[in-house]
Amino acid sequence: MSSRNVVVAISGASGSIYGIRVLQMLQQIEDVKSHLVITPSAKSTIGVETEYSVSEIEELADEVHSARDIGASIASGSFKTSGMIVAPCSIKTLSAIANSFGADLVSRAADVTLKERRPLVLMVRETPFHLGHLRLMTKATEIGAVIYPPIPAFYNNPENLEDVVDHSVGRALDHLGIDVAGLKRWEGR
Repeated sequence: MSSRNVVVAISGASGSIYGIRVLQMLQQIEDVKSHLVITPSAKSTIGVETEYSVSEIEELADEVHSARDIGASIASGSFKTSGMIVAPCSIKTLSAIANSFGADLVSRAADVTLKERRPLVLMVRETPFHLGHLRLMTKATEIGAVIYPPIPAFYNNPENLEDVVDHSVGRALDHLGIDVAGLKRWEGR
């Protein structure tokens, strides 16, 4: 059985735990190979928000790419992937993606994902949104991205913050065709 490649990017927005949980969940899926890119800003945010070191997070991935390596495998459409998730997605990263400004590997890999008509999920982290943010999200949606802010659901009766994060990540991964075992779904009343 061949592996499905999934690109995971962690940008500098608050919420680096979302990208970490994406990687942890992907580790549980037998036929998925994760390709990780962490932006320089994300490395700072990780240190502020989590107990994880960057090297511990990198160990969760099957392959790690430098954010500056625009010659990496994931920068080419000929490298087959099942899609890409940016978790969290900063407004700076959203802007680069929406405007096809491939100045780093995250924005280049996202652009490739879109041009190849593969799923691109952007877990945009900002609040409140101003009109410029909303226009960028509209533009990204128009070119094929899925805007998936990690807004919590409560029908699943989360007991703690981990439940909230896991549900958001699991639902975001649905858009890449990845089914997370044990994810609580709405089944009616």
